[in-house]
Amino acid sequence: MSAAISNPSPAAALWATGAQKILAFAGLIFLVIGFSLASPNFMQTSNIISILQAASVNGVLAVAATLVIITGGIDLSVGALMTFCAVICGVLLTYMGLPLPIGVAGAILAGIASGLCSGTFVAKLKVPPFIATLGMMLILRGLSLVISGTRPIYFNDTPGFTEIATGSIVRNFLPFLPIPNGVLILFAVAGITAYILGRTILGRYAYALGSNEEALRLSGVNADRWKIGIYAMAGGICGIAGVLIASRLNSAQPALGMGYELDAIAAVVIGGTSLSGGRGTILGTLIGALIMAVLINGLRILSVAQEWQTVVTGSIIILAVYIDILRRQRAAAA
Repeated sequence: MSAAISNPSPAAALWATGAQKILAFAGLIFLVIGFSLASPNFMQTSNIISILQAASVNGVLAVAATLVIITGGIDLSVGALMTFCAVICGVLLTYMGLPLPIGVAGAILAGIASGLCSGTFVAKLKVPPFIATLGMMLILRGLSLVISGTRPIYFNDTPGFTEIATGSIVRNFLPFLPIPNGVLILFAVAGITAYILGRTILGRYAYALGSNEEALRLSGVNADRWKIGIYAMAGGICGIAGVLIASRLNSAQPALGMGYELDAIAAVVIGGTSLSGGRGTILGTLIGALIMAVLINGLRILSVAQEWQTVVTGSIIILAVYIDILRRQRAAAA
């Protein structure tokens, strides 16, 4: 039983995963140096803060996507779910005038509920994850527009809401280091998720689902229940991302969210998580999220057209997947 539900970690696979993280970190350093040399504006404090704020939102989404991808699935709805949770937060705080903690909790609970739906479609109805989450993406986009009346919801009458993402409690202690609260939230979410994946039975089963789901079932484990739980957890993390993006913009934009799922998946793959499931780390995902934030920001600094930014992002996804294929082939050969 233990062999069936443990995270497979042969020496070759561990070496390949570590090498991927080292390669990704080296790529991050290369991008920072390259953009710094190309533009003197890149290393300005305001721009660094902007990069960190962008990485905080995409990073939280990428952490959610990592959970699902490790199980061997895919979640195309993370961007739309982020927007939906932001809209729910806006309805609770602005339209209903509820206290801030209730609005934040409501957004997270909305994410968990959506994750439960996606997980049920995949685990119980046996709908392929790609189709199930694609359908959820469209449903959530439509609901965001319906609930908001296609209009942005502003948080001007909610004191302290913008401080969730853009404030800096670190500045109170280290004035020279104004790290946004959103970045601290990202690190907290990543740290907790990494602990769950590495130290709890949920994480053990997540890796087992991606490695050999049938063996997990034969060992007597209710694989469907755990898979639904993982999708629900990922949905709750998307709810946190929704609060962060709404706080950063001081509004819930119902049409926002398109393309965020691609950036999140790209960050996951760049960080070394295998799209075939069974292998991946939150640390690698964080590095991937920083790479995506630095790349997009650097291209904007250099005035690269939006359409070419999309081309670059797509090319990086293909390259990262190809590297993953080579890594798996090398591990299998060893």
